[in-house]
Amino acid sequence: MEHRGGPELLGYNHNSMRVVAPVEQMAGGSVETGREFPALASGCGVYRLDGGLISLTGADRVRWLNGMVTNNIRDLAVGQGVYAFVLNPQGKIQADLYAFNRGESLLVSAERGQVETILQIFDRYIIMDDVEVENLTGKFEVIAVTGPKSAAALAAAGLQVGGLKTLQIADMEWNGAKLMLARGDNPGVANFELLFPEQDAGPLLKLLLQAGAQEVHEQAVETFRIACGIPKFGVDIRQRDLPQETGQDRALNFSKGCYIGQEIVERIRSRGAVHRVFTGFEIEGPAPSLGFRIQEEEKDIAELTSVTSLPGSDRTLALGYGRREFMIPGKEFVSGETRLQVVALPFSGIFES
Repeated sequence: MEHRGGPELLGYNHNSMRVVAPVEQMAGGSVETGREFPALASGCGVYRLDGGLISLTGADRVRWLNGMVTNNIRDLAVGQGVYAFVLNPQGKIQADLYAFNRGESLLVSAERGQVETILQIFDRYIIMDDVEVENLTGKFEVIAVTGPKSAAALAAAGLQVGGLKTLQIADMEWNGAKLMLARGDNPGVANFELLFPEQDAGPLLKLLLQAGAQEVHEQAVETFRIACGIPKFGVDIRQRDLPQETGQDRALNFSKGCYIGQEIVERIRSRGAVHRVFTGFEIEGPAPSLGFRIQEEEKDIAELTSVTSLPGSDRTLALGYGRREFMIPGKEFVSGETRLQVVALPFSGIFES
């Protein structure tokens, strides 16, 4: 969630760690980021989020949403969530989101910048269905708590998360206030999101900082996202991309039945491959700009979508897409004084102390 001039939503897609505010320059270069990045990688970083929330109620909500997204909503246990894409009939990604089963409702979480698109798509496809859509965006304060020591910081603040599983959401009480706590799905490091009434944000954030957490800002969060190899919608995932091209297989379920765009996704699966793949790059020499294209025999074979300088080291990392036949880990490309090496995601050595 944005810090009112700070970072946006971390929720490993993505998530999804996701930083909604566009980053115009390469992330990772400031002194502030150098101080804050270690909190996310080896300690505990906290920041407010500006994500979007949508509630779905009505007798048909589960069946209907199951037919709208790429993952299995039908078999979600109460309190459990999944990451999913919303596609158009041509199989192109229109949005990404998280959906949680709240018992009497479904809670959809997405970047604030995607909420209007999602609402428009939902409205288009609710015809004779008993589904009520309520936009809860802005009605809750959200704080992200990320890093290897995040569970300890939450426990010190009076919130025990030891039994919470990946993409599980639980109702808790803190200082007399009711809140929801969700565990994120970044496989590299523990991460959580707290949703609660706005008036309780300041005291809880203060308590987390007293418990050893460090407040971090947009550039550090963006650098961390890239270092974790997590694509961001609107930057690394575009509305022209197909689900399998993004490498986010956890967003797909092949046994759930029909949904919008399912025919294209199944056709790609049955044929066994896509032409383009999402991958990582290690860079030596001058850092390329966003949108930089790698060429082979004067033909574009790859493009960079995110680039960052890793604080505390001389490593420059990038995310991007390339032709499958060329994107072999270890393969190198040279452009002027810049050398780029293809590496499998996630990047190694990010969480080493």
